[in-house]
Amino acid sequence: MRVLGIDPGIAIIGYAILDYENNKIRCIEYGCITTSSKSPLPERLAFINSEMNKIIDEFNPDDCAFEELFFNKNVKTAITVSQARGVEVLSCINRNLKLYEYTPLQIKQAVVGYGRADKRQVQETVKSILRFNDIPKPDDAADAIAVGLCHIFSSKFKYLYEMK
Repeated sequence: MRVLGIDPGIAIIGYAILDYENNKIRCIEYGCITTSSKSPLPERLAFINSEMNKIIDEFNPDDCAFEELFFNKNVKTAITVSQARGVEVLSCINRNLKLYEYTPLQIKQAVVGYGRADKRQVQETVKSILRFNDIPKPDDAADAIAVGLCHIFSSKFKYLYEMK
């Protein structure tokens, strides 16, 4: 199974490609799609769509796992990030990927074993699981790897997390 993990956003979108075969996990690629806050929103969304399509076409994942959005205060930011997430989801739908989503709590629970783990604990565990020499950078890419790992660890029950 090949998984595309996504940490959604508008300025920085983290992504990771993970392979899971014979109970072994390999990180094939990770990185970020970045957009400039100086660019108009339609241009940023078009760029995200184009970059997502390139990633999907190059790596041909089976599933796509998203971190569920969580907003505390800023409604304007929530709307903009939601628009970007919609583009990210649509890119996957247009490539016939199955979509899954996980809450931050579920991701931390799956990766670290503790749903209230801090960012550093998640990053250290990702590093350990994948036997990296260093913590993956930037944080958004490390988060996308954690999303992908959560999906792999939950794959026996993935029908429960399928986007409806």
